[in-house]
Amino acid sequence: MSNDRDLPAAFRISPLIRLTLLSLYVALTVPLPFLSQMTGAPVPPALLWVGLGLGGVALYGALSERVIIDEEGIHVNYPGWVPRVFRRGWSLPWSEVRALKPRSTGQGGLVYYFLSESGKGYLLPMRVVGFAKLVRLVEAKTGIDTADVRPLAQPWMYLILLGFTLLLLLVDGWTISTALTQGNLV
Repeated sequence: MSNDRDLPAAFRISPLIRLTLLSLYVALTVPLPFLSQMTGAPVPPALLWVGLGLGGVALYGALSERVIIDEEGIHVNYPGWVPRVFRRGWSLPWSEVRALKPRSTGQGGLVYYFLSESGKGYLLPMRVVGFAKLVRLVEAKTGIDTADVRPLAQPWMYLILLGFTLLLLLVDGWTISTALTQGNLV
């Protein structure tokens, strides 16, 4: 059981998850401006580059989530440069936590929501480094049994996705090389 010396505790999204999702974004989007120029698409490559850059910054901001557990409660926040309109974060005092309820996802997994005294639900962050410690701290502060709470995705799932993403990046390299060579874009 965790004690108060562990507080405050900060948890960030796993580097494996961040690397995988950012790499997948790059793999899925970087060939688009090259293909746009090669095919003469109506959307100019420069506009695509701007859009891809903005999308990359937005994704990086979403993956900058930080969970803080302290004596007062649990807080989910983002760096100051992330506009509040996109990611507001939330805070829930321990005295307001009524329960931790599981909910099925569309893919058959389980996520957990804190249920507040007012009936509002707050998603338990599950993709953080130190998830087991986070759950132990929640149990210590709320008295809610968390023995059955498991992370939504296991690290091996992200390792497999990262492997396929790396393969996709190799195909992207070939696609871009072909577009540059055949399109005389060099």
